Amino acid sequence: MNFRYFNQTGWTAIFNGTDSRTGRTVKVEAWDPATGAALVVDTERGALRPVMDYEDFSHLEQADQVVAAVPGDGWRVHWTDQGPGGSPLTEQVLAWLITSQGKATAITVDAQGYVEDADGADAFVPPGEPIP
Repeated sequence: MNFRYFNQTGWTAIFNGTDSRTGRTVKVEAWDPATGAALVVDTERGALRPVMDYEDFSHLEQADQVVAAVPGDGWRVHWTDQGPGGSPLTEQVLAWLITSQGKATAITVDAQGYVEDADGADAFVPPGEPIP
């Protein structure tokens, strides 16, 4: 799971790219109240713009909407080979993000303070349990 798939509207716009612009995934920020069109931020204009105004617009994909965050409460995540030199790595769960679809995603923080999702972890370790 990648954080780019979380947003408030629950949708992302997919653009294929052109000769002068690379393909990209952009959060849908809002819906036009008159037309119902998906709106994304046009960074060059500094305004919201309908996705259909872009020549390389491909389609919309559903994203996860976070509806709650709950504390990690002592849970840990473990990877068998993500530490230095492919060694084991265990990190504390900072929080669980709960989506509108009922999915819980563990969010970790590493020693440098970087926050990341833990969807690729090899094990989720409950509080008080030993590392596998």
